[in-house]
Formats: sequence, C-alpha cells, structure tokens
Amino acid sequence: MTQTFPGAAPRRGVLSIDEGTTGTRAGVVLDSGAAHEVFYRSIAVGHPDDLSVEQDPMEIWTATVEVARRAVDRAREEGIEVTAVALSTQRATAMLWDRVTGRPLLPAVVWQDRRYAQELTAYEAEWDAALLARQGRPVGARSPFLWAARQIAEHPEVAGAHRAGRLLFGTVDTWLIWRLTGGAVHATTPTNAASTGGYLLERHAWDEEWIGRLGFPLDLLPELRSDDAGFGTTDPSALGVALPLAASMGDQHAALVALGGLAAGQGMCVYGTGAFVDAATGTTPALPRPDISGVLAQPGRRQGGTSHYSLEAYTSTAGSALRWLCDDLGLFASPKELGEEAGRVPTRPGRTPRFVPALAGVRTPVWHPEATAALTGLTLATTRADLARAVLDGIAHSVCDLIDGVADTMGTPFTRLRVGGGVSGSDPLMRIQADLTGLPLERVSDSATASLRGTAYLAGVARGLWSSLEEIVEAQPRGRVFEPSLPAAERAEQRGAWREVLIAHLGDPALRPLNTSTPH
Repeated sequence: MTQTFPGAAPRRGVLSIDEGTTGTRAGVVLDSGAAHEVFYRSIAVGHPDDLSVEQDPMEIWTATVEVARRAVDRAREEGIEVTAVALSTQRATAMLWDRVTGRPLLPAVVWQDRRYAQELTAYEAEWDAALLARQGRPVGARSPFLWAARQIAEHPEVAGAHRAGRLLFGTVDTWLIWRLTGGAVHATTPTNAASTGGYLLERHAWDEEWIGRLGFPLDLLPELRSDDAGFGTTDPSALGVALPLAASMGDQHAALVALGGLAAGQGMCVYGTGAFVDAATGTTPALPRPDISGVLAQPGRRQGGTSHYSLEAYTSTAGSALRWLCDDLGLFASPKELGEEAGRVPTRPGRTPRFVPALAGVRTPVWHPEATAALTGLTLATTRADLARAVLDGIAHSVCDLIDGVADTMGTPFTRLRVGGGVSGSDPLMRIQADLTGLPLERVSDSATASLRGTAYLAGVARGLWSSLEEIVEAQPRGRVFEPSLPAAERAEQRGAWREVLIAHLGDPALRPLNTSTPH
C-alpha cells in the first residue's frame, strides 16, 4: 500500500474500462497520466459456423463489472480519489436487448462476423461512391444494421419487443453505457458509430438514407453524443460508486490519443495479431482515394463539439504470422528467436528470399481478401536466418504499405509516428521498419494500456483534471527511437522490389510498379 504523508494532496485519477474483443481490462489512470494497477478478465468468442462470430452480451457486462469493481477497490485501498469513469470498446460489435428486463435477446454479432458479406456486395455498385464521400468508408463486408433488421424479421420475440417499444439496439459502448447508468442513457459516440457504417462524418449525424435502405428501423438508433459529452452518472448498484461517466471512445481512437495522434500528420502503428496504422488529419476529413484500397476516413475524436478526423488502415497479419511460423509450424522456438536469427542477415539488395504475409488476404494497397501467403526466391544457399529475415521484411513491407497508403491519402507525410503493441518489442523488426519508412519510429513505453489511457485523458480534460490533451500526452515518458539508416535510393529500390513481388503474386493489373529513382 502506498504511504500517504500528512498534508500531502491525495492522488486523483479516472477509472478507465477497456472492453476488447477477447477480454476486458480496467484500471485507474492517475493524474500523472500513468495507469495504476490494471485488472483483466477474458471473454469468450464463439464461431457457430465459418462466417459467424458471436459473443454473450451478459458475459461482456459481468466481466466489465468484475474488473471495474476490483480497480475501484484497489484505488480505495491506495487512497486514490476516483473522479470520473471513461470507457473504450471494441467497435461495430452489436446487440439487441429488452429495455424492461435488461436482458439480451440474442448473442451479439462481433465485428469480425462475415455472414452478410456476400449479400452486401450487391450494394457496392450503387452505394460505394456515395458512402465513401459522406461516411469515409465503402459498403464493406459487415453491417450491424443489416444484421439487426434480419433478426427482427426472423425472430418473433425480437419483433414483438420492437412492436411493444421495448427493443434497444447498440454497439458495445451503447450496451455498457446503458447498463452502467442503470438504463438512464441510450447513446453512442462518433468513434463507435463510424465503424457501424452509418455515420455522416461532417454532419455528426446518422446516415438515415443508407441505414433505412438496409431495412433497419430508424427509431432504434441510439442518440449520438460527442466522445467527451458525458453520459450521466454510474448506478451505484453497478460499480459500487456514483461517478460521472465522462467519455466513451472506440478502442483504436483512444489508442491514437494516448500515442499522441492529436494534430494533423501525427500517427501510430500498433502491432498485435494484425497491425493498425492511424493518423490524425485535423478538423477537415481526408477522404479515401479510389486508387488506394483499405484506407478509411473516420472521426479520430469529437471533443467539445468539434470533430477531429483520422485515417486508418489495417492488415490482419503481423503477430499471427509469427505465431504460425513458431507455434504451428515449429520452424522457430519463439518470435524472439526468429528476430535474433533475422538480425544476423544484413540488408542485401538483389534476389533474396521474399515472404508475402497474406495469411488472411490483402487490404492495402489493393483489396484481395482471397489472397494467400507466398514464400519465393529460395535456393540451396538459403539459410534459416535468411528465412527469418524474409519474414520480418514481409511484415515490415506490409505495414509500410499501410503507412504509405495513409500518407498518400492525407496528401502529406507523417510528422511523427509512434509504435506499440506486442510485436513492436522486436528490435530487428523496428530497425527494418524504420529503414523502409524512412521515418524515425518511437516505440512508446506503455502501449499495452494505450486504449485505457486515451479515453481516460479525454475524460480527465473534460472534468478539469488536465488542461488539455496535449498537456497530459506530452508529459508521458519518451520511448526508444529507431532511426532509419538506409540511403533514400536503397530504400526506394527495396520498396520497388517489394511492389514487383506483390504484382507477381496477386496478378492485379491495378497494382502498378512504384516510380523510384533507382532501377530494380
């Protein structure tokens, strides 16, 4: 227990809840900006068939209550004053529940669900251009609104609840806000609404034309509030305390805040199972370009009634490729050993082994969801270290495709790029990544709590704990910086050679060779 000296001001903080896809964590973010002890509980994810992904809304709720109460209790033991509650959540996972009983009527449909992907393709020709212009994203492969419309049509209990005025719809944030406030608030925020494919970027409103076209009853839409607008007070029966619920954000947006993506050009890359690249673009949205696939425009945050926009790109294969090679194939004992082997191979131009880590398709620079991975350029002289280096090169090039796609969509280069996530712990990968991007990469010291801290920072500013996001974000410890060491010509040569590998593997005529000053 922390010792409190007589006359010392008590520490203050924000209780922050981070509800992810596979688990929920909670902890108090102190007035220093650091996360106090964080508590975690895993959540099951079900796969009823090849296309469906589901979760139990009540398990999400009970896990949230458990970890949040533990964090509150620990803060009380340590003499920490909790001033507000903040929430960050997985995005686009949706559910339907009864407002009278408070019980879910069906399992939640998770953002990874693809059961309506084929049906949604029929809308692309008519709707993609319009949705890109007003929502910053195309029709896509998922729609919580189409899912809900189908459930109402197919399940008499759900239809009956709707007719009786008892049915409620929402994403995970809406569900948790409703439960945390004892049913007093039914609302969502832009950073969650955008991922549903129904949010008008520049109007801060629902796209009722599109949502209605999918058959979704507009009377079920939650209220839209700014991310820091406040969502009432927590019900003491839920967390044991009555506190203002001050902020709610989508998890990647919260992480972007914590990693310093506040002004245009400031970005982050988080390496986990896959890799996310996000960049702030200012108070005017940078809309997607038709020639760059997989880069989506979205609200980075809506703070004080002002929308601050961002861009996001994602690849599903980063840590998953390392686990596949190490755990499934047994080619390396661990990702750490793979990195050590790769570090023995110097940067070499020419015909070296190449690994395209498309184990779950390609999104950027072109959309090929059916694409598979490839390992090419092997000879009798290829060593185990060469193979390890090819794997890290392939991951780094794939992430570089995301970084280039976001920068080209912004129309300006990144002014700062901070990196985090478990896979960013590989020094060899970070050195390769810095060389290929030509940018210094700052590996933040505590990326594991980025979502937890980012939404807490937003709540703390709203409640007067800090004067601004800039104040608290810039007060955090600096991380290790990886500086690029490759000359520009050699970097261009390597990126051009990678593009040729992609062209050969994907066979896509839309994928053009890069214009570089160095032939390859």
